[in-house]
Amino acid sequence: MISGSKMRLDRLCKVLVLAVAFCAAPAWAFDLPELMGLLAKQKSGEARFTEQRFVHGLEGPLDASGTLSFEAPDKLVRRTLSPRTETMAVDGNTLTLSRGGRNRTLALDSMPELLGLVEAMRGTLSGDGATLQRYFKSTVTGAPGKWTLDLTPMDSRLAAQVRSIRISGRASDVLGLEMEFIGGDRSVMTISPNAPAAPATNAAPSGAAGRTTP
Repeated sequence: MISGSKMRLDRLCKVLVLAVAFCAAPAWAFDLPELMGLLAKQKSGEARFTEQRFVHGLEGPLDASGTLSFEAPDKLVRRTLSPRTETMAVDGNTLTLSRGGRNRTLALDSMPELLGLVEAMRGTLSGDGATLQRYFKSTVTGAPGKWTLDLTPMDSRLAAQVRSIRISGRASDVLGLEMEFIGGDRSVMTISPNAPAAPATNAAPSGAAGRTTP
């Protein structure tokens, strides 16, 4: 017959075993589907950016700044304000470049290298994981409050120019974009999202209540 003290000891041992097993189990991992679901909640947005381009053989970076805007699923506009004004607007498969009062329109799929770069940003902003995985090997690290998405090109034409892309952010906001190019050049962009506009109210102006139209 088993004594009461031995039964209690057996129960305690089982509890300890379960506790150790729970602690040893792998923690929940923040992965690409989780990140894409988070990003897909943001259907549009505007931001300011500053960019530094480090060019092999030049001393000091080349600086640029301007604005970014995005509208899901496939509209992206980069407007550079400094050092000179120029705009790159993408709408579906159409790319429009504007500079000095002149516009040039191109089909993105005619330039696979540029298409891959556009899809890296557009796919991230829209939470389109399928498109990202079509062009890149994707690795996510971090947590929803601070995450990093590393992209390695799989398309040979893009890989001949771009070594890697790193996108970083917080929740549904993209805050940084770093690109390393074949040959040693590097680009670092810092993104500052604009605060969403306050919703308009339909409240009548003070003193308007009860006023009638003559």
